[in-house]
Formats: sequence, C-alpha cells, structure tokens
Amino acid sequence: MQTYDYIIVGAGSAGAVVANRLSTDARNKVLLLEAGPANHPWTRIPVGYARLISNSAANWCYSSEPEVNTNGRRVPVPRGRLLGGSSSINGMAFVRGQAQDFDTWAQMGNQGWSYESVLPFFKRMESYEGGDKRFRGHDGPLRVTNPEPRDPLYAALIKAAGEVGIAHNPDYNGARQDGIAMSQATISSGRRMSTARCYLEPIRKRKNLRIETGALTEALLLDGKRCTGVRYSLNGTVQDARAAREVIVSAGSINSPQLLELSGIGQPARLQALGIEVRHALPGVGENLRDHYAPRTRWAIGAKGITYNDTGRGFGLVWQALRYAISGQGLLGMVGAPIRAFVRSRDGLDAPDLLLGWVPMLTEPGPKGPRISRQSGVTCYAHPMRPESKGHIHIASADPRRPPAINFNFLSSPVDAMLTARAVRIARAIMTAPSLVDMQITEIGPGAGRATDDEILEWVKSAAETTYHPVGTCKMGSDAMAVVDAQLSVHGIDALRVADASIMPTLTSGNTNAPSIMIGEKAADMMLKHAVA
Repeated sequence: MQTYDYIIVGAGSAGAVVANRLSTDARNKVLLLEAGPANHPWTRIPVGYARLISNSAANWCYSSEPEVNTNGRRVPVPRGRLLGGSSSINGMAFVRGQAQDFDTWAQMGNQGWSYESVLPFFKRMESYEGGDKRFRGHDGPLRVTNPEPRDPLYAALIKAAGEVGIAHNPDYNGARQDGIAMSQATISSGRRMSTARCYLEPIRKRKNLRIETGALTEALLLDGKRCTGVRYSLNGTVQDARAAREVIVSAGSINSPQLLELSGIGQPARLQALGIEVRHALPGVGENLRDHYAPRTRWAIGAKGITYNDTGRGFGLVWQALRYAISGQGLLGMVGAPIRAFVRSRDGLDAPDLLLGWVPMLTEPGPKGPRISRQSGVTCYAHPMRPESKGHIHIASADPRRPPAINFNFLSSPVDAMLTARAVRIARAIMTAPSLVDMQITEIGPGAGRATDDEILEWVKSAAETTYHPVGTCKMGSDAMAVVDAQLSVHGIDALRVADASIMPTLTSGNTNAPSIMIGEKAADMMLKHAVA
C-alpha cells in the first residue's frame, strides 16, 4: 500500500483544481485518480462537444429514470469521464451566477460562502481581458474570453431583446447579471480551456503529484469514523492507497454520492437492502438533486445564409474548417450557446430568475451525436434558473460499475412549472420582435397552436432535456439532510471532504462549471490553511 498526504477522487472541474493547488507545496504528496482516459481527440476543438455529448469513450453517458413529467422518457445525463471531467466535454459557457446565489448559501448557515467570500476565488481562477477589476481576475490559470456580437443574427437578437425590455449587458459576470449578452467562454485561441488544459497540463511533471487515469475508485477505506484511504481498480488489479492527511471526493454530483454509498455512508435501510455494511448513517447522501429542466424552443428561418444550417453543411463545412484553421472562429470554434439572456419573470424581482440561450442552428439526432439539420433555423432554450423541484440519486447495486438510479422529479414544484411556461413566452416575445421580422421566422416548437400554459407544459414534458447541471447530492449545511459542513468535511467522518458541484445547497443562476471550479479553489485553500493550523 502506497501512502500519500492527499488522495483526490475525480480529476474533473473541481478535482483538477484541488490537485494543482495542493501539489504546489512540494512537501505534499498527492494522488489524483481519474476513472477515464487522459484525453480524447475531440476535447481541444470547441465544437467537439457535439461529438462528446453521447460518446462513451469520454462520457459516463448516464440517463435518468422514467418520470411522469418527462412523459416516461429517460433523459440523457452526460458527465465527463476523462481528465478535466465535464469541463472537457461541456458547452464551455462561463457563468459565475449571481451574488444572491452565494449569499443565500451563507444565509443557510454556511459561513465563508457569501459572494464577498467566494469572489476572491472566482478572480484567482480566471484570466480575463477587460471588465471591472473589482469583479474580474486577469492572471489566473483559466482563460476566459468574451466575443463581440459581430454576427448579424446575434446583433439582431440583442436588438430584438431590447425591444421587449431586455437590455444589453456586456459583462454578466461583473456587477450585475441582468440582460442579454454574448456568452463568455472557456475558449482561447480557438481551443477549449478545460481544467485538464489549464490546471493539470502545466504541472504534469511535478514529482510530488501522481495522476492515475483508468482508475475506478470502488470504495473509501474507513477506520472507525476516519477515512484512511481508497480502494481502486487499475488495469484489472485492485489496489489500496493510504491518505496520511485527507481524502477528497471530487467525482461530481452523480459519482460522489455513489462512492459514499458504496463505502457504507448513507441511508442505512437502503444500504442494507443491497448487502452493504453500514459504516455511517447520513440520510442526505444522494438527496437534494437539482438540475435545469430546459425545453429547446425551435424556430425556422426563411431568410437564407443566416444560420449554420445554411453555412455549415456540405461545402460550407469545408469553409468553416478553413476559417477555424486560420482564425479559430466560426462553427468549429463556437461556444455551445453563443448568446444568452438573464431575465426577470415579473416586475419587482431583485434579480433575474430565468435564462434563455440561443444556438444559431437547428440540430437533429445523429449516429455520433447531434448533427446539423437541413432546415434553417435557431434553437432557444428557456428555463427557470433556481428550480425548487428536488430529486435524488442512489446506487442500485453494490457493483461500482453499475450506474446509479437518477430521479430528477422535474416540475414537482408548481413554481417551476409556472416559470418554465413564462420562459417560453419570453422566448416567443423576443423571436417575434420587430428586429427579427425580416428573417421570416416561424415557430416550430412548441408551435403557435400551443397557447395556454397547460399546452406549453404538455410539450415541455414530451420534449425537454436538462442543461447538464446536476448539483446538490452531497449538499453543504448543518441541517439533518446536509452531507458536508462549511469546510466541506463529511459530517461524522474525519479526514474526508467532498469538493464538487454536489455540495451546492441550491442551483446557481446559470451554468455550473465556473462555480464548480471556484469550489475546487476554495476547498484547496481551506485544506492548505488547515494543514498549517
């Protein structure tokens, strides 16, 4: 058995950050375990997310259980399975969330997680040109860019949004989030900026850091109420590794609760039913699951040459490849949704509660992931940002290779249903505003015939997917259903922390990758200070 100071399970958005920061001190011997491979050819090219969204070579390719509010469908739940985790397969949109999100965490009793407390870590992690120095960082490892709205479609959307009362905001990660803007992205010089690229590649030669890929962690090793290490399989061989200081679980909102349950930490009756010895009763493990349930409204465009359906197929794709090779721009260098709007569902709210995002094309299912449709159009997803509906994730077997059961319980909260219908109506208002009339736009989905909220919601149940933002399954707090405390230490277990999106008590307002990286930064900072103390 080899001994390390720290063992990190999962080299994803947070885990790669933790490994980088802990190994900065040469006295710390660090082991980083990743179940997937080191990389995949499609990860560097931004549009590669379309080839990774259902690719089991770099993706866990989970799916949810059938539910009433998905009309019995299994909804895809892609999760990165390689260095960088989901930061290596996602749409690369960079959204911190609102100050209100983190202040809410602090008000729930999580000291040190207010916006004022986490802002230094957001600034520390990013390298961003421009912006207000009070809010933006300029010399961090993660390069973030903000494209100009030069494309005629994007400029027209910004103008149309203004016509329905949604102003242009050039920096939604600055002083305020409200408004429509081009999507800031973890893309630089035409390349994806994952945590594998920005946090691990520069430090691969550190002698005190060992990175094992293809290493599936099967259980945490416990000595009474102390975590002493991990058991993992590598190349068909089961190995144990000991942690002299701490084990950090950064396996994500799906795999972190799975690993705790496989190790006997969770709901006793559930574990006993699967023949797993109960080592520590913790009822909140796997509960509090939240995600953005997002219908993709679809709009046909009669005017030619505006979307990638016209300019990104056939010979157009050859031109796009040349454009990308020369400038890093165009279809191949595109963030998942290049333009987005943070809007308020009604007057009187302190902050936006709905998110709309546009993709300048229509897609259809293909054998290797989404492909560009022949019909020209635009996709606009629309959803509430802070849903109240909560589900759960639990193992269905003691076999670590069997996927857990994912139950989202979408739209179980009436306010989520109401806000979803409202988001679709706002998308309609923008898409039918005067500035877009010349584009000859026709609503495909949900379809103009669906006029009432009930009709819109019936379509949502048949068509909506998530925006791939699961959080909360090892939530932070001090209540009976909390899994970790404000130091991210697992309640009742010494030398064990969780650091990833699973610790979020509530969803942040937007994409979750940036907050997950911040969690990694803050977790490492707390551990280094604890070691000194």
